[in-house]
Order: sequence, then structure tokens, then C-alpha cells
Amino acid sequence: MKDLTPARDSLDPIEIASRDEISALQLDRLKWSLRHAYDNVPFYRKSFDAAGVHPDDLHSLSDLAKFPFTVKTDLRDNYPFGMFAVPREQVARIHASSGTTGQPTVVGYTKTDLENWGSVVARSLRAAGLKPGDMLHNAYGYGLFTGGLGIHLGADALGLSTVPISGGMTPRQVRLIEDFKPNGITVTPSYALSILDEYARQGIDPRQSSLDVGIFGAEPWTNAMRLEIEQAFDMHAVDIYGLSEIMGPGVSCECIETKDGLHIWEDHFYPEIINPETGQPVVDGEKGELVFTSLTKEAFPIIRYRTRDLTRLLAGTARTMRRMEKVTGRSDDMIILRGVNVFPTQIEEALMSIPGLAPHFQIELTKPDRMDQMRVLCECADASLSAELRASSAAALSAQIKQTVGISVKIDVADAGTVPRSEGKAVRIIDKRPKA
Repeated sequence: MKDLTPARDSLDPIEIASRDEISALQLDRLKWSLRHAYDNVPFYRKSFDAAGVHPDDLHSLSDLAKFPFTVKTDLRDNYPFGMFAVPREQVARIHASSGTTGQPTVVGYTKTDLENWGSVVARSLRAAGLKPGDMLHNAYGYGLFTGGLGIHLGADALGLSTVPISGGMTPRQVRLIEDFKPNGITVTPSYALSILDEYARQGIDPRQSSLDVGIFGAEPWTNAMRLEIEQAFDMHAVDIYGLSEIMGPGVSCECIETKDGLHIWEDHFYPEIINPETGQPVVDGEKGELVFTSLTKEAFPIIRYRTRDLTRLLAGTARTMRRMEKVTGRSDDMIILRGVNVFPTQIEEALMSIPGLAPHFQIELTKPDRMDQMRVLCECADASLSAELRASSAAALSAQIKQTVGISVKIDVADAGTVPRSEGKAVRIIDKRPKA
């Protein structure tokens, strides 16, 4: 793989500023953000008043812990524009969630917000190894989802040549990668596996493609998955993080030279880690739930938003700004099976360790009697895998999950191509248990 380390003089000065400089900037911007939210969003005025706090109570960064959290239901309760802090006429763009699990969450951006978003995404793409003039194959979905258009903003700001292919039509994805020869690709890791399968179907060696780097996000993925993708494509694979409530993609990103966690762009987003059960902040280095407060957003300021993503904060390495460890799962995606906490990434990691099995899987939860049962549907990597080898692979995976996670599960190894493929975020859990 190529050395894609960006030149030091290409970085924004704040990326390598001292911690004192970063903290001073954060405190100044945090005071503004709290005041902006309190003065212009009725929800925040009511929330702060009910908690007995006021923006003037913030004298240090640690004082932020006095302020109440914001959660997804608050956004849904104020649908569609109740969380906006500027007149609707000043909102330059609106994005929203799909609303498949309830009322959609709606977010908005002023012209300045879009410029800032483009700036942090450009910073992320540069950190991932891309430079002005490179070509980017952007396979994130375009539309109300923030992924495709958010990446596109940053690609324009960095000066890339962008191929806005969006998701789907996988054969065409391969064709355009081969014909246009982009340097980088942005896509969900699960859809990257679907593209990899299509390379195999077309009889093309993905290691001979032009891709130097893949920038993957929108769902948790393991370092085992990273290794699989890097070896299959002979390219770097880096993690990017974001969510629409905070901004979209580009809240944090791994740096190509270290790949040791995602540097948070702390001049725009203030991170905290809390104990998800007590809500109390924990010290850097301790695992918990990630909470973000926006520092510069005009249209949609967000104060202490509980992301439900589980990670920990670490000191900076390639950049001065702190890192967040790769997200291992979400507190609301956690499966409690017979008293044991299970995350889909744990199943993925076990699966990746078994030769002969492909990295595609789904978890099915049932309750045929008084006990919850888990079934893992996976598939063989080679269609010629014998019944005996399938059985031994299933037994090996079951034993690995039992050893590392501590639960007994049923494993079904199906034919190659059986597990449903994703053209966006993967659907990992199918819950067929009776509703209470």
C-alpha cells in the first residue's frame, strides 16, 4: 500500500495546536453555543430552566456537566423545525432520518453551517490520505441521508474530483471504479463487501484496482474487517464517524499514518464520555457512551446529545485533538441474551477468525419457549465447500463465540450469496421474539 501521509504544512493549524489553545477556543465557542441555543430554541430554554442552569453558569469546560442531555425523542417531539435556532428562511439545507422506527428527526444548516461541514469533511478526507486533484468514488447514499451530500461537500472543499455514484447498482460500481480509476472510495463497510463480491463475480482482481484508500463509516466495524478489506483491495481502510444530529459525516476520522482511533475535530464538536446508566461523566480512557455538544452550529445547535455509541476518549497522536476509539456498538443495539450483553461486532470478529466462512452474517433472535435463542446465519466463502467442512466451520464458530462472548448460539452455514447484501447500512439483527 502507498504511503499517503499528508504533508504537515497542509494541515489546518488548529489540528496541531496546543491543548491549551484548543481548550480556550472550546470554552469561548461553548459559551456562545449555549447562549445561542437558550435564546433561540424554546426547547433549550425550557430544559435549562427546568434543570436550574443558565448559559452564564458556564465558567469552565467541566461546567458543561451541569447542563441537561438532549436525546433523540426530544428531536422527534419537536418535529419538524422546533429545534431550529434561526428563522426557517435562513436554513440553506434540510436533512432527515428515514423515520422507519418513528417520527423522523430533522436537522438544518445555514450557509455558514454548510461551509463548516465542508471544512471538517475536507479535513477528514485529507487525514485519510486524499489530496487536491485526487478522484473520489462516493458510494454513500444521496438524499435526506447526510452521508452522500456531506462527503460531497468536503470533497469539493478539498478540491477532489468526485464521482457521485451513490449506493446500489453494484455491477456499475465496479465498472466505474475500473473505468474512471479513482484514488479513494467512501462507502459503508458492509457495502464494500458487496462490491468485493461483485469483483469476484466479474472475475476482476480488486487488488489491481486504482483504489489507494477506502473511507468507511455509518456503522460499527471491526479491525478484523479492516484487515479483510485492506488485503482484498490492497488499499488502506480508515474509519470516519458522524451522525446527522451532530453534523453528518466528518465529526471525526482516523489519520492514515496511525489508524489508531478517530481524531475528533474538537474546534467544532465537544466530546464527553458518560456512564450510560448513571449519566455521569467518566475520565478519558474509560469506556462509556459518547455525548456531543456543537460549538459552531447556527441552524441546529445541539447540547449534550446522547449518541448511544459506545467508545472511549484517548489523547491525540497524529493530531493534537483527542481521539475516540472505534465504536464497538450502540447501547440501543446491544442484545441481552440470557443475561449476557452481546454486540453484533463481537459476532463479526468471531466470524472473521474462521477460515472458509465469508464475512456476511445476520443474527436472528427467537423465543420458542421461556429462553431467548440466537441463530447466526452466515455463508461459506467458497461454493465448493463440502458439507463436512461446513459443519466443522459452524462448530468452530460456535465454539469461538462461546469462548469469547460466553453464550451458546446456533450456527447455520448457507450457500455463498444467501445472506442479504446491503447497499447502505447493514441489517444485522432480525428480532422475531414476541413483543411484550
